[in-house]
Amino acid sequence: MFEIRVICDPADTDDVTKALAAAFTLSDVRRRPTRGRKHVRLYATAEPRTTEAQWPTPEAAYDGAPCIADELDWLNRTAADGPDELDREWYLRNAALSDRIALREPNGGAASDEAEVAEATAVYLLDSDKGSIELRSGCAFPAGHPAAEADPRGYVRQEYALWSVCTCDDSSELPCLKHPSA
Repeated sequence: MFEIRVICDPADTDDVTKALAAAFTLSDVRRRPTRGRKHVRLYATAEPRTTEAQWPTPEAAYDGAPCIADELDWLNRTAADGPDELDREWYLRNAALSDRIALREPNGGAASDEAEVAEATAVYLLDSDKGSIELRSGCAFPAGHPAAEADPRGYVRQEYALWSVCTCDDSSELPCLKHPSA
């Protein structure tokens, strides 16, 4: 833990505080005027924010997932026959499928075209989720968290693992992500 001191224009205090909160985990922010009262002195108690995440393993995230051919068929049918705008489920399943295909390559497809596609679809889902008002509490690393930004494919695995668990029959107060209309 350490303390950060920033002297800034009073009009900039909110922006400075937001920037500090994005870079560090803050536990306390205090504002004090400077002697000349033209500036504000911010004191923030902070800790480094880690970007090392414990993502679900691919095996755990995709346990019970349809085979690649069936998933590809579902994605194609839904895109062709579905509504004009595809929903989050389609983008999540597409990103997960891309990740699964890349993982079939040696070294998880780290140096392959499949890995580039998997990364691109993961980034698209992550960026889409940042603007969503239906973000779930309880997920370890929500969209916008530095760990999610550092590993978009890990974020896809987390989200797929959360989505694939049906909670229709349990006493959870959270809506079922797999069957939202239930």
